[in-house]
Amino acid sequence: MSKIDFYHVNYENLAASAKPAIPDKHPFRQGISWDLLMDVWAAEKNYGPHRVRGPLPTCRPSHIAIRGEQSTERHMARRKLVYEGKAKILYEGPEPGTLVQYFKDDATAFNAEKKDIIEGKGVLNNRLSEFFMTGLNTLGIPTHFIKSLNMREQLIRAVEIVPLEVIVRNYAAGTMSKRLGIEEGTALPRPIVEFCLKDDSLGDPLVSEEHIIAFNWASQQDLDDMLALALRVNDFLSGVMYGVGIRVADFKIEIGRVYEGDYQRLIIADEISPDSCRLWDLKTGEKLDKDVFRRDLGSLTDAYAEVARRLGVLPENPAPISKPTLIN
Repeated sequence: MSKIDFYHVNYENLAASAKPAIPDKHPFRQGISWDLLMDVWAAEKNYGPHRVRGPLPTCRPSHIAIRGEQSTERHMARRKLVYEGKAKILYEGPEPGTLVQYFKDDATAFNAEKKDIIEGKGVLNNRLSEFFMTGLNTLGIPTHFIKSLNMREQLIRAVEIVPLEVIVRNYAAGTMSKRLGIEEGTALPRPIVEFCLKDDSLGDPLVSEEHIIAFNWASQQDLDDMLALALRVNDFLSGVMYGVGIRVADFKIEIGRVYEGDYQRLIIADEISPDSCRLWDLKTGEKLDKDVFRRDLGSLTDAYAEVARRLGVLPENPAPISKPTLIN
C-alpha cells in the first residue's frame, strides 16, 4: 500500500469510528446524515424537544438549528472574549489552558480590503479543520485541537503563537508567481517552505531565517522544528487530498508553543481549511479554495462543500436543501 493510500484509508477508518451510535428508531434516523442527526440531537438535549416541519435535508445547512444558534450566540455573549480575528473568535475555555474557537462566516481577502459574509462558511471550515487536525493527531503530528463542540466551535489548547506564518508551496501560485515571474501551476522541484511575519499592517511580509533569529521571533531550534512540522503536514495533506482527486498547491499554517514543566514544544495551531490552502481539482484544475472569493469565480460555499463531500464530511449525493421551520 502506498503512502497516499495509507493516509486515505487510515483516515476513512478513523472517520467511520468517530461516528456516534444512533438508535435506528430515533425519529430523525431515516434519510438524514449522521452529522445533521447529531446537531438535531444536541438541540433537543440542550433546548428541549422540537419538531421539524417540511422535508429533512440530508446534509447540514448552516441555518438548520435556528433556535440552537440563537441560544449559542446568547451563551457566547456571557463568555469571556479572548481574541477576535478576521475569521474566528477565541473564548475562554471551560478548563485552564483551553480555549473555545468559534468559526465565523466572514470572508476576507487582500488583507481585509475585500470582505463579505458567506452563509455556512464557518460551519464548513470548522468541520474540515476538525477533519485535518484529527488526522494529524492520529499520525502523531501534534495540534492544538482537542474536540469538536458543535457545528461552529472547537475546544482547543491555549498556545503561545509564534508570530510567523509558515507557507509550504508545491506549485507556483499567488505571491510566489508575482514575485518570481513563474507561471501559476508550475510544479516546483521540491516543496518550498517560506516564512512571513504575522502583521496585517505590513501585509504579512516575507522574512528570511536571518530576520527571524536576529529579531528573536524564533530560535534556530524552533525553525528546525517548524520546518519539520510543516513538511510532515504537507505529506499528510498531499496524500489525503490526492486520494480524493485534489492537488494541494500550497497552504499556510501557524505554530504555537506549549509549555510542559521546564520544556517547550511546538504544535500546529489556528486552522487547516480551504481558507488557508490552495486546492485544485486534479483533472480540471478547478479552484476549490478561497481564490474562488478572491477572483470572483463563483460560490465559495459550493467549492468548500465539494471538498467536504469528497472527504466524506458531507454525504456523497446530498439532496437539495430546503430551509426547515422549527416549532414547539
